[in-house]
Amino acid sequence: MALLEVKELTKSFGPTKVLKGITFSLQKGEVLAIIGSSGSGKTTLLRCLNFLETADGGQILVAGQPVFDAADPALLSPKNIRKNRMTFGLVFQNFQLFPQYTVLENLTLAAKLSAKMNDPDFKTNKKKIYADIDNRALALLERIGLAEKMDNHPCQLSGGQQQRVAIARALMLTPDILCFDEPTSALDPELTKEVLKVIRDLKSSGNTMVVVTHEMDFARDVADQVIFMAGGIIEEAGTPQEIFQNPKSALLKSFLSHE
Repeated sequence: MALLEVKELTKSFGPTKVLKGITFSLQKGEVLAIIGSSGSGKTTLLRCLNFLETADGGQILVAGQPVFDAADPALLSPKNIRKNRMTFGLVFQNFQLFPQYTVLENLTLAAKLSAKMNDPDFKTNKKKIYADIDNRALALLERIGLAEKMDNHPCQLSGGQQQRVAIARALMLTPDILCFDEPTSALDPELTKEVLKVIRDLKSSGNTMVVVTHEMDFARDVADQVIFMAGGIIEEAGTPQEIFQNPKSALLKSFLSHE
């Protein structure tokens, strides 16, 4: 059974159809790279997966269970959206760290709020729960090589360091699927390398990921599947070898010739 299944997902903004029946699946531990020109629907697809936008039609299933079904309004209750949103971690292209908080606080804020709202033992075990969250955050900072920056604020970090903190923050809630929206688009080439190294390490650890990217070398070397989107549809999909070495679509050939 696939970990993630997307079936006939549609989304419009007014009269403009942005997603026109997107269907794909992803196995646990796989990396899916989504490529395509600006305006092809890549980011809208990612935002629908993370419930930052609500699709108009179709289904999203995780481990066989529907987390979105346009025919089932009950899944769109605020409570269900909050719960299902935890399934997906999202790393934005512009980091979106909280500038007023330290690196450690950026990692722990959502986890502590979640514990306060959802842990039945919170009132009696608050100190231990918070200590465990802090320890998990420190372990993640060690993993990405930024433990010494735990008391710094985002403005004191490079762009690459900020994006690595954003990745660690997304991992704090242990999502089933980690999503990246152009994670290196705001970085120079040297900083891009350090962020892509972290994503490669995550793959080695078995994380399931959906990565919207303009880094063709990354998609070629790291992804298990590649989707090329154009005009709101999946124009072509396949393994990296199929997409990059034997493209069939004229649109894909043209896109790759300009990369």
